[in-house]
Amino acid sequence: MPFFPHFGELGSAGIHLLLVIGLACLLPSVVDPTRVWHRAVLMAISAVLAVRYAWWRATETLAPAGLTIDMAASWSLFALEMLVLAGSLSSFLIMARFRDRRAEADAHWGWWGDAPPPRLAILIATYNEELAVLERTIVGARSLRHPNKVVMVLDDGRRDWLRDFCAKQGVEYLRRPDNKGSKAGNINHALERLAESDVPPDFVAVLDADFVPHLGFASRCLALFHDPEVGLVQTPQHFFNADPIQHNLGLTRSYPDEQRFFFDHMQPARDGWGIAFCCGTSSVARWDALQEIGGFPTESVTEDFMLTLALQEKGWKTAYLAEPLTEGLAPEGLKEYVTQRARWCLGLMQIARSSLGPFARNGLRLRDRWSVVDSVFYWTTTFPFRLAAIVYPLLYWFFNVTVVDAALSDVISYFGTYFLWIIVALNVLSRGMIVPILSDVSQLLGAAAISRAAFTGLLRPKGHPFSVTAKGGDRSRIVIQWRLMAPFIILLVLTLAGLLAGIFSDRFAFSDAGDGKWVILFWTLYNVVVLSFTIIACIELPRRERHVADVPERATFQAGEIESRPWITSLTADTVRLRGRAMPLGTAGTLQIDGVGKIPARVIARYEDGVRLHLSPDQQQHEALMLRFYTQDDLAPGVARVRGPALIADLARRLSFNSGGR
Repeated sequence: MPFFPHFGELGSAGIHLLLVIGLACLLPSVVDPTRVWHRAVLMAISAVLAVRYAWWRATETLAPAGLTIDMAASWSLFALEMLVLAGSLSSFLIMARFRDRRAEADAHWGWWGDAPPPRLAILIATYNEELAVLERTIVGARSLRHPNKVVMVLDDGRRDWLRDFCAKQGVEYLRRPDNKGSKAGNINHALERLAESDVPPDFVAVLDADFVPHLGFASRCLALFHDPEVGLVQTPQHFFNADPIQHNLGLTRSYPDEQRFFFDHMQPARDGWGIAFCCGTSSVARWDALQEIGGFPTESVTEDFMLTLALQEKGWKTAYLAEPLTEGLAPEGLKEYVTQRARWCLGLMQIARSSLGPFARNGLRLRDRWSVVDSVFYWTTTFPFRLAAIVYPLLYWFFNVTVVDAALSDVISYFGTYFLWIIVALNVLSRGMIVPILSDVSQLLGAAAISRAAFTGLLRPKGHPFSVTAKGGDRSRIVIQWRLMAPFIILLVLTLAGLLAGIFSDRFAFSDAGDGKWVILFWTLYNVVVLSFTIIACIELPRRERHVADVPERATFQAGEIESRPWITSLTADTVRLRGRAMPLGTAGTLQIDGVGKIPARVIARYEDGVRLHLSPDQQQHEALMLRFYTQDDLAPGVARVRGPALIADLARRLSFNSGGR
């Protein structure tokens, strides 16, 4: 008689996980993320597993009905979890499509033919940014290859030094007597002045003060306006500095910035449905479309998303071009990071309650309404649930309240299979972008402020000031964000105290939870890890400007009659590291760099394999270096996907508190 192995309940549940792990090894070689039916199958399986999990939670894990603390805790967590799941199902549906317009931009480049190139107005909105931030944006905009353009700096800070700098740069400077309408009002003031000119523009590009356009930004975006129904083209945002999570955890070489998944994968998926939306900076709009809707909407502090809805209501399309065409400054500190996210959340809630909301009487398509509802679900459920996931296990350890009453085998079969499959599917579609613990850290850092902004915006949408994200400033020392860190320290202490109390005392965490105790135990240990990394992320490390050469490059160093040809290994606006020849400290000469010229230089440090020079470029060379750093076509700064081995090494280094200030 043949032998058939018999698995127990745990063994059978483990088979489900092994099946997903096996598929994880196979799928990357057979799935093409750009093919819609491949994406649809992965997301359909995700939806089925989500519904399966929801049914199990509803029928087998809830506390009995009654006026008890157990029921209140169990059912409230379930309700919040189901709202998150509803948002996830919406996201799965969005991710089932994909659109890549790069070939379209290639095919229609210069679609105007022998006619004069369309006139482009480039608007740079600024409030309080310093010259070091603004200079590279202005120089980059002025240097765009598109010939028929006008660059306008819109100064809501009304600074005379900026007016004088713009005059030297040969760009237009505009200020207004008040700051009514914040950024949207500033742009609308410029649109009014442009409408009064003899030759109004055909298109209007918007750049934030810290976003530098690549040389081909204008021509690539304008190519998509060959379609007369396209009212706006949005491009992704890339960042030449690490965001606070990358930097403070020492992951600048191994983990993408927090917005990469949205810009590289969610926006192309939304474009597949025709619901990609404007993100403010790095966008180009058709002049006629802006005139038809009366300029930028001012009902929300996120005027960009609302601009897309206003255009859609009038029949104009928003197109998304997934190319690295600009690069800017990510929030450098955690306070700025949280402020920015909370502002985005507040603005979305204002939109939901506005005349262009999903339930208002307007001309929006059903899919546009769905787009807003999807975003509302994201902001109102994801971040409160992240807080709940930390707090609810404490109810068991301190009060013996069982919030999830389930057998361990069922948890593995239903939750484990669903959770692991989602990670696998999203990583296949995003080519390795999802790391669960780090994603949880990024959500937890802003969870309280974002949750507060979400419900404040829904209940009281009007009367909120526009919060500007601070740029620049001194980042040369370690700063511990104690106010942000304190709640996480308290939660970590409570979590560890509850865990230890449950282990060493029978007065806590009684055994009547059965297998549910194993669920709480794993959940608690996971929270300990997430809270620990969140606390570490609140320790802000020093930053320094850094531009590492993408490929080895030869330079010529001339010191008197001695000439050498060393390799450039790193280059900033005022220093360069050379490999290949050691020279005495203080050696002075000139360094010849392609595209920049001969820069006066002096040796300031010696290494085994070379030297570091201090550079003294003139203004023209200084601008040439900025163009080299920030405006090169087809180059995206930062990390595009997770680098597994490097990620593990970087985390180990950071946990040893030997990050080297990276």
